[in-house]
Amino acid sequence: MASSHARTPPPARQAEPQRRLTRLHGGVFCAEDKTSKAMRRGFPTCFCVLSLLGVPLSLGGCAVGPDFVRPEAPIAKNWLETGDPRLATRGVSDGPWWKAFNDPVLDRLVDLAYKQNLSLQIAGLRIMEARAQLGVATGQRYPQVQVASGSVTAVGLSENAATVAFPARNYVEYQFGFDAVWELDFWGKYRRGVEAQAASLLASVADYDSALVSLTAEVARIYVVIRTFEVLIEQAQENASVQENALAIATSRFRNGATSELDPTQAKTLLESTLASIPRLQIGLQQARNALSTVLGQPAGEVDTLLAGAKVIPTPPAEVAVGVPADMLRRRPDIRAAELSAAAQCARIGIAKAELYPSFTLFGTIGLESTSGGPSTRNIFSTSSIFYAVGPRVYIPFFNYGRLTNSVRVQDARFQQLLVGYRETVLKAAQEVEDALAGFLNSQQAMGFEQSAVAAAQRSVKIAVIEYREGAADYQRVLEAQRSLLQEQNSLAQTSSSVVTNLIALYKALGGGWELRQGQPFMPEQMQHEMEERTDWGDLLSQPAR
Repeated sequence: MASSHARTPPPARQAEPQRRLTRLHGGVFCAEDKTSKAMRRGFPTCFCVLSLLGVPLSLGGCAVGPDFVRPEAPIAKNWLETGDPRLATRGVSDGPWWKAFNDPVLDRLVDLAYKQNLSLQIAGLRIMEARAQLGVATGQRYPQVQVASGSVTAVGLSENAATVAFPARNYVEYQFGFDAVWELDFWGKYRRGVEAQAASLLASVADYDSALVSLTAEVARIYVVIRTFEVLIEQAQENASVQENALAIATSRFRNGATSELDPTQAKTLLESTLASIPRLQIGLQQARNALSTVLGQPAGEVDTLLAGAKVIPTPPAEVAVGVPADMLRRRPDIRAAELSAAAQCARIGIAKAELYPSFTLFGTIGLESTSGGPSTRNIFSTSSIFYAVGPRVYIPFFNYGRLTNSVRVQDARFQQLLVGYRETVLKAAQEVEDALAGFLNSQQAMGFEQSAVAAAQRSVKIAVIEYREGAADYQRVLEAQRSLLQEQNSLAQTSSSVVTNLIALYKALGGGWELRQGQPFMPEQMQHEMEERTDWGDLLSQPAR
């Protein structure tokens, strides 16, 4: 994991001012210069001293505002379920967790989603935007204005105007020159801007990773839903076949006068009810397939061939490595993103504070100027046509009516919001892990009971049908046994699905899945070519993920 600390500003060329650490915001330390405090008390006096020292010409200087330090995370030492033999506290593997299900179809679907999902591509494009924004911020540290200009101006003066001291009323003026303006980054405003954009870039990468974590989990979840519907449909069809046989027995006994018409009527009612459930299940199956097509970035119907294979719910591994809560802080991209967003905002406080202090600017203009059309015509390329202006400028803010001070307060309030948001993100992440663990472990227990119930229900149906055929039992017992079998089979399928979906939620909560993109570009090659043909991106698009 990349470090989320804001880069420490380089030392000034002058002697390093005394610094002290002030504890702010419940655990975040902000470094503040005594020079900055003196500036707040009265910058005119401070400015006089700095001017005598020649500081306006310094290219270094101090960086006002706080330096970001990672906030403390409110997290437990161990999970509540630690000690369960189905869980391992060893470090969570950084490999693709979906391979634990040993399902080649699922592996293929995840790979396609990574390459084709449109929402993930948008997240990758935001990284390209952040890279370009970092380049803009870096460029601000150098002369902000570097302009070559030229003009040719024809002038005609009115004969009816007041007398003017021009040798001719009609002339042409030529001017060519170069202008440069450089606001020195004495208070670290532009350095803080680079810090903010660098942290924002890393946050955009973390957002991409978070989107990838959600994507892999969503593909696996939808796949399990599809397999669950397929199992439910297959079970309904098998039960319908059993019920058809029971209906045939009841009809034969009725025709032979061994029973009343009630038995075949009840048998037909149960059969039709079971058959009616199949189209309803097929609706859910088709909707799940359509959702999978969208996640894969494909039109509806394109995934049918990809889903060929055994129609069974994936089997979870016997043991799951969950590590300890501290591992989650390292792995979860949304926690990294929250931390990096706070780091970027911390740097923006320094940008706002720099506006409170004097700014020092070097400006320069040099060029050639000449006028033709009168007796004083000169060659523009002669040394006598050279003009220039160069020197320092100082801008001292005052009478801003609290605008600048309140701008600092705005940035600080936003920073505090992000610190609170970081802690909330950590707490919610831990809750998601605990919820998924509880769901996974308890669903497995329930599945064991459901398997026993299904076996008993299947035996009950066989016995009830045999006894009914022999006249030892009425048809009501057959109906109850068949209804119970269908109900228990459906319950077992739903519970088996719940075990797997809770395990998927656990893998997602632990922050796994983003490792898939390591060493890969953030967008498809075809999209890179499209953007490169439209705009010069240099090497920003092809830089691999790290």
